[in-house]
Parts: sequence; structure tokens; C-alpha cells
Amino acid sequence: MNAPLSPFTRRQFLRTTAAAGVLGFPAILRGQNAGDKLNVAIIGCGGRGAGDMAEVMSENIVALCDVNENNLRAAARRAPGAKTFRDFRQMYDVLKDSEFDAVVVATTEHTHAFATLPALRRKKHVYCEKPLTRDVREARLITEAAKTAGVATQMGTQIHAESNYRRVVELVQGGAIGPVRECHVWVNRAWGWQSAEDAAANRDIVSVLERPAGEMPVPPELDWDLWIGPAPMRPYHSVYFPGPKWYRWWDFGNGTMSDLGSHWNDLPFWALKLDAPLTIEASGPPPHPEIAPATMSATYQYGPRGEMPAVKLTWYQGALRPPQWTEKQIPQWPSGVLFVGDKGLLLSDYSKHLLLPEKQFADFVRPPQTIPDSLGHHKEWLHACKTGAPTTCNFAYSGPLTEANHLGNLAYRAGKKIEWDAKGLRIPNAPDAERFLGREYRKGWTLA
Repeated sequence: MNAPLSPFTRRQFLRTTAAAGVLGFPAILRGQNAGDKLNVAIIGCGGRGAGDMAEVMSENIVALCDVNENNLRAAARRAPGAKTFRDFRQMYDVLKDSEFDAVVVATTEHTHAFATLPALRRKKHVYCEKPLTRDVREARLITEAAKTAGVATQMGTQIHAESNYRRVVELVQGGAIGPVRECHVWVNRAWGWQSAEDAAANRDIVSVLERPAGEMPVPPELDWDLWIGPAPMRPYHSVYFPGPKWYRWWDFGNGTMSDLGSHWNDLPFWALKLDAPLTIEASGPPPHPEIAPATMSATYQYGPRGEMPAVKLTWYQGALRPPQWTEKQIPQWPSGVLFVGDKGLLLSDYSKHLLLPEKQFADFVRPPQTIPDSLGHHKEWLHACKTGAPTTCNFAYSGPLTEANHLGNLAYRAGKKIEWDAKGLRIPNAPDAERFLGREYRKGWTLA
């Protein structure tokens, strides 16, 4: 993990770039010598951020930022020469362009856009944890800023780099099960708005049905005002912190849909070359104004993409499953992705996949490998920063994926089927639902 990256051979680079072009991932044009070390700033040093930092320790860590003093001190012990900050706005004010090349963002998702956008505007490479943003408008802003910047970007969906997803994409795009007109994605996590009994049964990490009326002392290591960031201020309470308790609150996150959707919807998004849905319809318990649901479902209609036909994709979380699962037509995997093709089925999870019915595919000859194996999700990004090679989860890809996931939540919160005008960022049939596309920010916070 700490060894310097080995440069690709010219043949490997060309093969990877060609594959990226076929899959719609534009190559990055800016780069530097592959043997050089990057000067990297880390924003969000605890939890997932600590893991991200470990993955880039082969480079020069020049700045660290975290609202939690304990996280910041721990990170500073690993990178003793780095400048330290509590507020990333101050970090960007202090650091000169010559002092840093790249930024890793692993804050709570409601501050992702705020930590990412200044780096893109200064043409710095960015690795940002998933989901890329808190809402649709932020996702579009970050996607467009990354395109303008022309730098190496990567969203932190590490499973995207594993071999299994790549083999599934090859099978689907190679026609193994014929044209795919239907896809189902389900996850068994049931965190969010639910009774205390259900929360216990579902192993939720916190049980809450309403915003707490009381207030708790702020932990001495935490700057609560900075943690709240652009969201409306509220008193500190342990139902929000530490993470990932916050992810169920609409002010700070988007629940399971945008969190695990970044991983699970990634596979059909990649394999089926999806982009903007035409319509989205969701179902579940009556939406709570502040808390994301534990159980819900969302159905997307996508139009034809080149030779690929229109497809319906349905997302299920918590207690819900697709009919093929409930009728025991497929193995009872707790979470999975099911592609329904004209010639058969393909079932996948993170690490394995099956062509179904198995007897029908007993003598199936797999297509040749066309998608190169990844260097590793972080190493792929570091290599792209230095050489201009493509990344497979760059913001041109992960921005639209994030938008689609957010639209599932939007349709659920709106309580109606929505027609999506992706170009105009409008909902023609339900303009009142557009209030969920974004929000006003607290004084002192802006993306202008």
C-alpha cells in the first residue's frame, strides 16, 4: 500500500484508455510524471477518511482537515509534517496552488459538494466518498465543474474496482442473456424511520422516530457549528453523531437509497449504460419530513441507449424484494442485482454472479475479458492524477449515478410519479416536487 505506483506500459495504458472510451469514461488530459509524488490534502480524517488516507500514504500528505479534534490528532501522528485545519474553507484560503495537487474528501455527505468544488475550481484532482453530493442540484454542479477542470476524479465506490462487477458488465454488454428490459436491485439493510422493535430486529444503529426535543452537551473534541455546515442549525444530540447515525436525516444524508445505491445501482448503471431516467415512481410508508425510510422501493424507466432497449429498473430496500426472489425463482441472496434478459437471467452480488437457469448455461463459453482489472480504486485515481489515464468512477459517470439515486428519494418524498427533464433540471408534471432538488444554505455557506 505504501510502495510507489509502478507506471503502466504503453500497451496497458492504450488498452485501458480504449476500454474507458467504449464504456463512456472520458480520459483525463492533465497529468504529471508517474514516478512523482502528489501533494495531497485530506478533508475528513476519521472513519472512512482514515481508510482513504491509508490508501494514499504513498504520496505526500500536506494538509489535514477535520471538525473532530480527535480525528485530526490521530491523522497528524501519521502525517506529522502536514498542516492541520478544522474548517476546510480556511484550508483552501491558506493553501497556495503550488502547495497541493489533489484532495481526498470524506466528510458527511451534506458537505461533500462544499469540500469538493473549491478543489475543482482550482483544477486539483479530487477523490470524494459516496454519495458524491447531498442532492441533485449539487450533483449536477460538481459534474459540470469536474468537466471544466479536466482533472482526475473518482467517487469512492470501492467495489467498482473489483473483478466481479467487470465480468458482469462484460456478460451483459456481450449479449450473454440477450437484450435486458428489466432489472432489479435489492439490499437487506433496513435503517431509518421505523419502530424501536423493528430497529432492534433490523440491527439498526440507532432508533428514532422524531427529531429529539432535548439537547446534549457537545463532545469537547467536536466543532458542532462546522459539522452542521450548510444545514439548518439544530442542537447537538447523539442521534446524529458519530457517523453513520446522521445518514438517515434528510438535512445531512439520504438514507440507504443514496448510500448503498451508490454501490448496488452502480452495477446496472455501468452494465446497461444508464444515464438520466425518464420517470421515477416510489412506494413505501408515508414519508417523514426529516427522516429517511428503512423500507422503500423506487422504479425507474430508462429510454433506449444505442442498441440497448428501454429498461425498467426497480430498487428495493429493507423488507422488500423482487417477485423473482419472493417466488423463489432465484437463489435467496440477501442483497443482489438481477438482470432479466430475453435469453436468460444474470444474478450478481458484490463478489459472485450466476447465469440462470444454470442448466441452460452449463456449456456457456464466457466472452474474452475486455475490461482491464483495476490497479485498485485509490491507486487507479492516483495513477490518473499522474499520467492522464482514465478512472472508471470519475465524476462524469458517478455524477449522473448520484443524481439517479437522489431522484428515487425525491419521488418517494414527493409521493407521486415524476417525469424528469434532465437537461433543464425540471419536473414538468410535478413542479412542486422540485423543492427536493436542492435547498438554501445556512449563512456563511455558498456554492456560488
